Amino acid sequence: MSDQSAIVIAGAGEAGTSAAVALRQAGWRGVVVLVGNETTLPYERPPLSKAVLIDEITPGPKLIVTSERFGELEIDYRQGNEVVSVDRAANMVRLSDGSGIAYHRLLLATGARPRKLLVPVAEGAKMATLRTYEDAARIRRAIGRGCKVIVIGGGFIGLEVAVGAVLRGALVTILEAGPRLLTRAVPAPMAEMIRAKHERAGVRIETSATVERVDFSEGRSHVVMAGGCSYEADLVIVGVGATPNVELAQAAGLAVDDGILVDETLASSDPNIFAAGDCCSFPHRLYQKRIRLEAWRNAQRQGAAAAANMMGESRPYEDVPWFWSDQYDETLQIVGLSPEGEAPIIRDLGPKGRIAFYLAADGRLVAACGFGGLSSVAREIRFAEMMISRRLSPTAEALADPAISLKTLVV
Repeated sequence: MSDQSAIVIAGAGEAGTSAAVALRQAGWRGVVVLVGNETTLPYERPPLSKAVLIDEITPGPKLIVTSERFGELEIDYRQGNEVVSVDRAANMVRLSDGSGIAYHRLLLATGARPRKLLVPVAEGAKMATLRTYEDAARIRRAIGRGCKVIVIGGGFIGLEVAVGAVLRGALVTILEAGPRLLTRAVPAPMAEMIRAKHERAGVRIETSATVERVDFSEGRSHVVMAGGCSYEADLVIVGVGATPNVELAQAAGLAVDDGILVDETLASSDPNIFAAGDCCSFPHRLYQKRIRLEAWRNAQRQGAAAAANMMGESRPYEDVPWFWSDQYDETLQIVGLSPEGEAPIIRDLGPKGRIAFYLAADGRLVAACGFGGLSSVAREIRFAEMMISRRLSPTAEALADPAISLKTLVV
């Protein structure tokens, strides 16, 4: 079998690995080369901010695929390697080890990296971000009982890391630049529920908090605020978002704008090159706009969709966005994309939780967000996802009434 029949995948995260497996399951008989820049087998990232920080005994990476499975599927996994250049005219990629591979199709699943804190940081300041298993293991080793931890950023990663630090006995302060936690992700009443949950656990939360610089003296970091006050820390964890890894695509002359621009089939501006996962920006028919998602399920499903389309299916990717976050013993789940400026419809489940629904101007349900016990929230969000995908228009009264089963609205 010649190299010309190869499908090369740059990036061995959730999207890239899912694509490699899906190619074989769909019957692709050519060469599959999966290139990953870490020295481990591909692993799941959600446990990094959860189990890896919290479990009593440090768990190893949760593998997506074992080496035995790679062998069974005849996937050529080039671990500890990286695609460093793409020659589109020759349909050739060059790897960091100096080798070259000709491709029939190329999938860019290069992911994203933590956004940097754009303030002066003194040499020696103990700073951390979370993206890899090694990042999570390093944070775990640095956190102990009585340790002072400052988390910069009150988004999903910041809040989950705060949970892990608290459960390990650390004293945690969250500094959020916005007026409240999770400003763009959840409605204000639900954000207040999450804030209260953290504060009951002993977390100090400061909003509208602008970091000016990070100093270092006497073995500790000092986060200095714009107002002049400072917070002492044994460890400063930065969780202020992620930046898509588009440099490889840019150097190859592909269209890029907050991610690698792809069409509904996940094909880039070069029909032989596709992109999937955190690195790509794609048009979504349901929301009639271009979006980029940093979510585990999206990466997994886009990888599989890209595999099918690289084999010629030409199938639009239309999955409803879904995300979840563990907050102590409760869960936060979000499905769909909420319209800006629209007030949510609240379904109060009492002690089991609360669900917020969003209707579009034409009455369609387009998003839902739930916080509370896992079984109750997951069930409601599952039915909400069905309604969103089927473009149903339930009444606000029915959505708000917990006595009316969402299952009946789906039927």
